[in-house]
Amino acid sequence: MHLPEQRILITGASGFLGRHVVSRLWQAGCRNLVKPRRAEFDLTREADVQRLLVAARPHLVIHLAARVGGIGANRRQPGTFAYENLIMGARLIEECRRAGVSKFVLAGTICSYPKHTLAPFRETDVWAGYPEETNAPYGLAKKMLMVQLQAYRQEFGFRSAFLMLANLYGPGDRADLETSHVIPALIRKCAEAKRRGDAAMTIWGTGTPTREFLFVEDAARALQLAAERIDDPDPINVGTGQETSIAELARLIARLVGYAGELRFDPSRPDGQPRRCLDVTRARRRLDFEAQVPLEEGLRQTVAWYNEVSGE
Repeated sequence: MHLPEQRILITGASGFLGRHVVSRLWQAGCRNLVKPRRAEFDLTREADVQRLLVAARPHLVIHLAARVGGIGANRRQPGTFAYENLIMGARLIEECRRAGVSKFVLAGTICSYPKHTLAPFRETDVWAGYPEETNAPYGLAKKMLMVQLQAYRQEFGFRSAFLMLANLYGPGDRADLETSHVIPALIRKCAEAKRRGDAAMTIWGTGTPTREFLFVEDAARALQLAAERIDDPDPINVGTGQETSIAELARLIARLVGYAGELRFDPSRPDGQPRRCLDVTRARRRLDFEAQVPLEEGLRQTVAWYNEVSGE
């Protein structure tokens, strides 16, 4: 698919990942981009989805709209995370099929993998068990959308792509301590502890779990490649293939922020999944994709962005 010739609908275009995808598509020469806002089109409502597709008449849909958050947000709102992510995707996929959309690209998540998957996670492991409990409703909702796309490919010949993204980070992410992911939350906590002159800072969990972090601009490039090259919804891992413990991450962020206090871990708080690390062989083979931004460089850019917007 030659993207500059397509009318492209991007849901969640004003969100963290969406803004970077829009920027990348624009740089690639795509000028016919449709960026709906939730205030005008609520994707949980069938009538709004139908009205959007009539108005936009897209050739390609990139579905990024999602209810997302860290462990705390997932624990407080499991029903909301399950319902909104499932219903938005399911309704949009069905209405796109009925409207004759040429291709549908969906951003999945590493949270869909079973809690005790052996690292590195391979796409064939996705059904080997139940996801980690704190984010299972979100991960299962995304995984059921993959099933829907696979079924639609089999029955209707519906063309699609499904990328399982590692934990994203980068400039523009939310830094709310209650709802954000681990990297922006740690950057903010370190910056505020530094400003107050705190001798120590407490971090949730034991610090031993590992995560794989993907710079948001790398994720946007992978989605562009999927839109151009992939026509079937077999899952594709997108990440760096490298894992970092939460303790290592916290020490690195503290150094980049300039916080010299003690880092204390609170084992009474949940750790989440023990390990996360992806086998990215399929992404290299099918997308010709490899992550380009090393973690420290990506964190340096993210810290600089946070300092700029917060006045730290």
